Amino acid sequence: MFTDSIVLLTGVGAEGQVGEVVALAFADLGASLVLVDRTPDRVQQRAAALERLGHSARGYGCDLSDAAAVSELVVTIRKNHGEKLRALVHMAGGFAMSGPLAESAIEVWNRQIAVNLTTAFLTSRAFLPLLRADGGSIVFFSSQAALPGGSVAEMSAYAAAKTGVATLMRAIAAEEQKNGVRANAIAPAAIRTAANLASMGTSVPYVEREEVAAVVTFLCSRQASGISGTVLPLA
Repeated sequence: MFTDSIVLLTGVGAEGQVGEVVALAFADLGASLVLVDRTPDRVQQRAAALERLGHSARGYGCDLSDAAAVSELVVTIRKNHGEKLRALVHMAGGFAMSGPLAESAIEVWNRQIAVNLTTAFLTSRAFLPLLRADGGSIVFFSSQAALPGGSVAEMSAYAAAKTGVATLMRAIAAEEQKNGVRANAIAPAAIRTAANLASMGTSVPYVEREEVAAVVTFLCSRQASGISGTVLPLA
């Protein structure tokens, strides 16, 4: 499905997280992977693990909330991987409770906007030319907190950031239709990751990582060529 195609995945460094399974799913479908994470050693270990399985993967460290760092990353990836991307899956982000709005800290607000929304903006903006060159697709990770009726109490910073991600996606979908680029987002409930299991335990009704990977790979495939501008809930 993705043979001879390059797929860029962000937020894939940590073991036991959703990016680990999404990366393997794309690799099993033939993609050559470009992996990006804030921690260079971690993402290079993830790439090495995929290579040991016979897949093509290379890891890069980058702070995706830093515009200058993202610009440097684009130059490096163009040099090492060429001028085309089949897909960009932006999984970089993070969650934190901000507490009641009246008592919340600006530091938490700024951090949630930076890691969730600013990273999505900078990364998609930077790699759109490469996606246009291959009629590529973007998948963002929003949240059920961004959906109508979603639980948002005491997490206003996170919910606002993830709502912004969904709006950013819709803007890209509308603007890039003429260039052959699609954009969609998934809005999952809690995913069964190592971090979520450690913080919430085993009794929570989780979305499985494999389910997420199946939806993401489909949205990036040519089979989904008519789907763009959609936020897809996963629960």
